[in-house]
Amino acid sequence: MTAPLKRFASVTVDVALGDRAYDIVIGRDVLVSLGERVAALRPGVRTAIVTDRTVARHWLEPAEASLAAAGVPTSRIVVEEGEGSKSYATLTQVSEALIAAKIERNDLVVALGGGVVGDLAGFAAAILRRGVDFVQVPTSLLAQVDSSVGGKTGINSPQGKNLIGAFHQPVLVIADTSVLDTLSPRQFRAGYAEVAKYGILGDEAFFAWLEKNHADIFSGGAGREHSIATSCRAKAAIVSRDERETGERALLNLGHTFGHALEAATGFSDRLFHGEGVAVGMVLAAEFSAQLGMISSDDAARIARHLSAVGLPTRLQDIAGFTQEGLADADALLALMAQDKKVKRGKLTFILLEAVGRAVIANNVEPQPVRDFLQAKLKA
Repeated sequence: MTAPLKRFASVTVDVALGDRAYDIVIGRDVLVSLGERVAALRPGVRTAIVTDRTVARHWLEPAEASLAAAGVPTSRIVVEEGEGSKSYATLTQVSEALIAAKIERNDLVVALGGGVVGDLAGFAAAILRRGVDFVQVPTSLLAQVDSSVGGKTGINSPQGKNLIGAFHQPVLVIADTSVLDTLSPRQFRAGYAEVAKYGILGDEAFFAWLEKNHADIFSGGAGREHSIATSCRAKAAIVSRDERETGERALLNLGHTFGHALEAATGFSDRLFHGEGVAVGMVLAAEFSAQLGMISSDDAARIARHLSAVGLPTRLQDIAGFTQEGLADADALLALMAQDKKVKRGKLTFILLEAVGRAVIANNVEPQPVRDFLQAKLKA
C-alpha cells in the first residue's frame, strides 16, 4: 500500500466460480479489446449492446467499432439515462428489442453503461429465452468497482430498490478506466463511496491508503487503477465464497439498508445518487454502531470525516431538498427498510461495524432503537 504506484497496460482479476469463472479486465483504453475478447470467448457470436443516451454519445461507436473489427455483428438498444430506467416498462422495451434483434441463447448481450444499464441489461439477459449470457462494460466508477461484478441484476419496484431481479453472472467484465474521464465530478464522487466501502468493511489498511491518496484517484493518476483493482479483488473474493448471499456476501451491503430507504424516500431521483445514499448510509451505520457500543465514536467520526473530505454527503441534512421538501419521517423510513432483501421473517438485518475494517452482520435488530436513532438524526 505504501510502494510507489506504476501505471500498467491492464490488470486482470479472476472471479473464481468454477466453470462459470470470468475475468475482470481493468486498465486505460481496454475498451478497444472488447471485440477481440468477445470473439475469442464465443467464436461466431452475435451481440446486442444495451446502453443509455449519455453513454451512447461517448462510447457506443468505439464499442461497435471494436466488435466490427473482430467480425462480431452487433445491434444497439438505447434507453433513457437514470434510475427511472430500472423499471418494468424499460425491461419490456429492452427484452422485446433483444428478441427483435434475434439474440439467441448462444449469443451475448453487452451492457455498456453504469449500474442502471448493467442491472437492467443483465436482468433482461437472465430472463431472455430462459437465460442468455452477457458481458459487462461498466462506464461509471460505481459500476466498475461494484455493480458489474458478482451477478446481481434487476429492476426497482415502486415498493423498493432492486426487489425484482436474478443472480446472473457475466462472462466477462471490461473496465476501461479512461471512460471515467467523461463522468461529472458528482458521479465520480458517488462511485467513490463504493471504493471506500471496501476499506471500511474489511480492510483498514486500504482505508488508510485512501485517506492519503484519494486526490490521485480523483485526478486520474495510477492510484485510480490500483483502487479499482483492489476493490474488485475484495468483491471477487467474497463472491467466490458466497455467490448467492447466504452469509458473508451480505457484508457488501454496508450502508445499503439505510441508503436504499433514502433512495426510495427521494423517489429514486437525482436528489440522491445511489453512491451518495450509500455514503450517508455508511455514516448512519457507523453512528448507530457507536450508539450500540460496538465501535468507538472516534472511528465513526473518522469514516464521516473522510467521506465528507471527498465531497460526499454524510448527513440526512446533506440530501438535496431536505430543508424544502423534507424526507419521510422515521416511521416511513423504517417501513421502507422493512422491504430490504435482507429482512427475514419481518426481522431487520443490518451491517454494522466493530471497527474501521471490521463489519459484522447483525440479525434480528429491534425496530424501536432504529426508529429512535432515525428520529434523532432527522431532527439534528
